[in-house]
This record gives sequence, structure tokens and C-alpha cells, in this order.
Amino acid sequence: MSVQLVSVAAGAASAKTLEPTVVLDVGAIIAITDYFVISSGRNDRQVRAIAEEVERQVRERGGPPPRTIEGLNDARWVLMDYGDFVVHVLTDEARSFYDLERLWADAPRLAWDRDADRVEA
Repeated sequence: MSVQLVSVAAGAASAKTLEPTVVLDVGAIIAITDYFVISSGRNDRQVRAIAEEVERQVRERGGPPPRTIEGLNDARWVLMDYGDFVVHVLTDEARSFYDLERLWADAPRLAWDRDADRVEA
């Protein structure tokens, strides 16, 4: 079920931005979660909208609410912890500065299919 929800989260994020949404399989690298979903928006309003859409769609698909949501107040970097996966929604500027894709470059990047609710290596 978590892999399906990862795809739902990625699709929800992607639906609200023109920036690329990336899914990384970090489970073999870190023990705290299996997947990172990374997305970004142009400004704090768009970052909030992306985070809200992710939460709404995951909930509608029967997923749990996030265990925690951090960073929603200033919305430069919102972290949504679902346990098996973590959603990072950043402003474009913060995404470029922190460069999570480079930081976790050893993690396989997965293709995700919003319509089929699946991710693939």
C-alpha cells in the first residue's frame, strides 16, 4: 500500500506545479523511511497548495494523515512524514540550495505513474 500512496503523493504534487517531481528509493540508505517524494513550487503559496493537495489525495485514497508536518508556516520547505515515505515540498530557491537529489544521489530514482498508482525502478 505504501508504494501506491507514494505514487498518489507524487501525482498530487506534480498536478500543482510545472517543476519536476522526483521519487527516490532511500530505504537501503537510511532506516527511517523507504521513499522521498521531492517537489517544488515558485513561492510559499504554491508550496502550501502542493502540500495540501498531497494530504488531500493521500487521505482520499485511504492513506493515513501525515505523522507530522513541518515548515508549513513559512512554507520554504514543507516536510510531510507519512512513516514509509516522506514528502518534501520546497520553494524553487530552497530546492536549488539544498539540492536533495544530489545529496541522495546514491538512491535509485523511481518512475511513478499517477494513473496506475505504481512506482517503478
